[in-house]
Amino acid sequence: MAGPSRKPKPQILVIGSSNTDLIINAPRFPRPGETILGGAFTRAAGGKGANQAVAAARAGGAVTFVARVGRDDEGDRAVNGFTAAGLDVRHVSRDPVIPSGVAFIYVTRTGENCITVASGANDTISPADVRRANKAFRAASIALLQLEIPFAVVETAVQLASVAGLRLVLNPAPARSLPRTLLGQVYLLTPNESEAGRLTGTVVNSERSAARAAETLLRRGVRNVVITMGSRGAFVAGNGVRQLVRGFRVKAVDTTGAGDVFNGALVVAIAEGRPLLESARFANAAAACSVTRAGAQPSAPARRDIDAMLSRGQV
Repeated sequence: MAGPSRKPKPQILVIGSSNTDLIINAPRFPRPGETILGGAFTRAAGGKGANQAVAAARAGGAVTFVARVGRDDEGDRAVNGFTAAGLDVRHVSRDPVIPSGVAFIYVTRTGENCITVASGANDTISPADVRRANKAFRAASIALLQLEIPFAVVETAVQLASVAGLRLVLNPAPARSLPRTLLGQVYLLTPNESEAGRLTGTVVNSERSAARAAETLLRRGVRNVVITMGSRGAFVAGNGVRQLVRGFRVKAVDTTGAGDVFNGALVVAIAEGRPLLESARFANAAAACSVTRAGAQPSAPARRDIDAMLSRGQV
């Protein structure tokens, strides 16, 4: 007798950046002009787009990744890592001249981080590269974008998603101003507190201020907003819902990439048909798992770990 059929994985399209993270553990962040002695140095796969793509794959999505890396050792390692994570890499192109992107990351003993990025080949991805992935737009159920790539590429991806009738999730990081014409085509915007503040002029540091910022973004044409608020959780606004979905209490080791893990897991949950509040809780669980481990991509949890965190509940 045949066993139970498995539901097919949701088709996820991620367009974005790929970096190699160079990480130094330090007791605290250095002040301007100061040299301090740090601890361990590690090298890990990173970049907001790549982090989110890998997180979505581990959370249960079938992920196609559109990106550009250098024709160098870092690029080789990146593509090998994408393949190992199960990503479709047919639209990861290689720049023959410009090196792969790198990010220099300080991580303090409390798990906080600060990051400087040298974009490298991420800056050479073009609208033409994205158009070559047109079939992937038509095949996907949801698309995920960030702002670590040229804005012309972001605009092209938004247009292709709109033509394909594809729900588009935009993680507006790094923060920058966004035109209303683009916001009006976004299904879901996922800023963190500082990014929401940059977009709206509202200082976001509480549930009430997050609600004000979310209302501003909704008035500008975005259909739904999820503002990530670190360990407090995520404020969800859209379709009559205004609610803080509380986070899971864990001991943080490294918060690098937690927002990316949240976004990757969030689009999988949405693509699986979960309501937005339930999707945000699923994403909170994934982010909570990630901060208990070091690194960006290395910390992205498997589906079984997310489900275990969900079954544990918020404590």
